Amino acid sequence: MKIVYIGTGEIGIPALTALAGMPQHGVPAVITQPDRPSGRHQKVTASPIKQLAFKLHMKIFQPDNISQKSAVEQIKYLKPDLIVVAAYGQILPKEIVYMPKHGCLNIHASLLPKYRGASPIHAAIAHGDRKTGVTIMWMDEGLDTGDILCQETTPIRSHDNAGTVHDRLAALGARGLVKALALIEEGKAPRVKQNNDESSYAKKLRKENGLIDWTRPQRELDWHIRAMTPWPSAYTWVPEGQDQKMLKIFTTIVSRRAKGKPGEVLRIDKHGILVGAGQGGLLLREVQLEGKKRMHASEFARGFNLPVGVLLGDIQRPT
Repeated sequence: MKIVYIGTGEIGIPALTALAGMPQHGVPAVITQPDRPSGRHQKVTASPIKQLAFKLHMKIFQPDNISQKSAVEQIKYLKPDLIVVAAYGQILPKEIVYMPKHGCLNIHASLLPKYRGASPIHAAIAHGDRKTGVTIMWMDEGLDTGDILCQETTPIRSHDNAGTVHDRLAALGARGLVKALALIEEGKAPRVKQNNDESSYAKKLRKENGLIDWTRPQRELDWHIRAMTPWPSAYTWVPEGQDQKMLKIFTTIVSRRAKGKPGEVLRIDKHGILVGAGQGGLLLREVQLEGKKRMHASEFARGFNLPVGVLLGDIQRPT
């Protein structure tokens, strides 16, 4: 088959790598988002998929808007038998979705119909799910509403964060795609309708979604922190004189016996900083003060001179 690949994010790298290693198929072009400013210094950077496609000597298209007539015509000219989409970042128009002979597949990082939308990995961890996975689905005009072709599953472990789960799902996405292509070639690819009554939506995350609400139970706070790591990062505010500074929190240990006000620093020792929650508390292990490097919480407390009894996150940041 002639397979056009459309994607931008890192999660699609193993899938494109797998496609490149399948001599029975051809990839006439890779379509990805235009180069954009990225990082602290806003350096214009190519997407991870463009960087890989360049190394693989594949033809690359970067339309500003894939719905534009010129972009649609460009894809039509390629006469794809199949289109594969993974974390592209734009909604495909129906002219493209229904263009290929064998349809359009999407690699989605959840066990649909649960967690349709932009941040399914974060949502699964934040809700305390025990497992998640990848769905290879037939695209339609809706948002992640198409029929299911196949799924791959992985557990969410107590030490997992969005980064570690992302990397496993990327590998599972490639495995699922290889399986899906074989089923399509054999004429045995299923189309399983999604149960819309079981669906949920995971909206796109913003920086402010990382703010920690210390009134929540300790278990939910642990889920939240792991879901926000490595991006957009879970954070709280630490008072400093009349001002305050952002403190990112990366790893914690749940404490069911801790007693204190939500956000109250209850104890500081070599193990970390124990903070009260709505129920129990959290022992902060790895943190990062704005403008500083990531470090052990006990090291931060010594350098910052953090006192026991202070409340975290209780002051609105000055505007």
